Amino acid sequence: MKIKPFLVSIAVIVVVVGALAGTKVLQITTLINKGKTTVVPPEVVTTCAVKEQNWESLVTAVGSLEAVQGVTITAEVTGKVTVIAFEPGTHVKAGELLVQQDIGTETAQLRAAEAAVALAKVTLDRSRKMLATKTVPEANYDNAEAQYKQALAQADAIRATIAKKTIRAPFSGLLGIRQVNIGQIIKEGEPIVSLQSLDPIFVNFLVPQQQLPLIRTGYPVRLTSDGLPDGQTINGAITAINPDVDASSRNIRVQATLGNQGELLRPGMFANVAVVLPKKSPVLTVPTTAVLYAPYSDSVFIVEETKAESGGKAGLVARQQFVRLGEKRGDFVAVTSGLKPEQTVVSTGVFKLRNGQGVVVDNTLAPEFNLAPQPKDS
Repeated sequence: MKIKPFLVSIAVIVVVVGALAGTKVLQITTLINKGKTTVVPPEVVTTCAVKEQNWESLVTAVGSLEAVQGVTITAEVTGKVTVIAFEPGTHVKAGELLVQQDIGTETAQLRAAEAAVALAKVTLDRSRKMLATKTVPEANYDNAEAQYKQALAQADAIRATIAKKTIRAPFSGLLGIRQVNIGQIIKEGEPIVSLQSLDPIFVNFLVPQQQLPLIRTGYPVRLTSDGLPDGQTINGAITAINPDVDASSRNIRVQATLGNQGELLRPGMFANVAVVLPKKSPVLTVPTTAVLYAPYSDSVFIVEETKAESGGKAGLVARQQFVRLGEKRGDFVAVTSGLKPEQTVVSTGVFKLRNGQGVVVDNTLAPEFNLAPQPKDS
């Protein structure tokens, strides 16, 4: 008698589970059938044509700036600083006095040496006259001449020491930060101030050996750097190419000379360098925003017109096309394979498209693409 209620309970559970399962199956079947008949609405897109352009052939590299003439002024001999005749961060001309060391002792020695020169000169002149009259032997004249030359040499040596303690600018340029003070004893080789000639300026960069046949001295060079305002470009030309190749990197060192008005470029700064080759290359280009980047392959969406089916209308669809990309310049990227000229591609919003999806073209808000964009808020 106790088994009957148990069987009834099991039967009720089976009925409830079956009803729930049937309901879910019916719901899923309805959704599947609805999905088969549902048409995804067309996506509004902007488009542009695949353009054929002639791009300049460039050899690009990262370079380092170097002064045409640059040196750290140092002391040649040990001495006490008595005069500092320059202001840090100012321009000086070649030959201007920078630092004067104490030359009191040398000045006194020079006066004595000049007196000895004068006496030796009088003695030499007297000996020359007496030799002409055969009053003195020729050996006396030779001795007087030697003493005169010795006195001259001693005076010149003192003048050279004074010149070494009178430190002047070896060339015109911009001074750096002063590293000495008045009254300081500076030793031989101790730095005083940096002096750099900044206009013109050199940029040194490395080129792989396989690109060496492409470049020549005189080829134009364009330089950009984050140290220049508003993306400014400075033009120059190649002035020297090393005759040897670095055996460790197989690169060759190239040097270009550029104008530096305003002295915005400074030695030690890095810069992006582009050597402009004389030959231009034809390329197919699309905007960079038209490319759907993916690890397996990059692709674009070509807009094509579909044929009208019976009772339907013709429309536009986006067909996914895998491409191989080349160099990027400005807002454009070169396409080396996968596209043909004048094909129409989706220019923006490609991430929301799928292959074969219907589209509606609306270019009223299409952005402008440029090889040399100048963003206002950059």
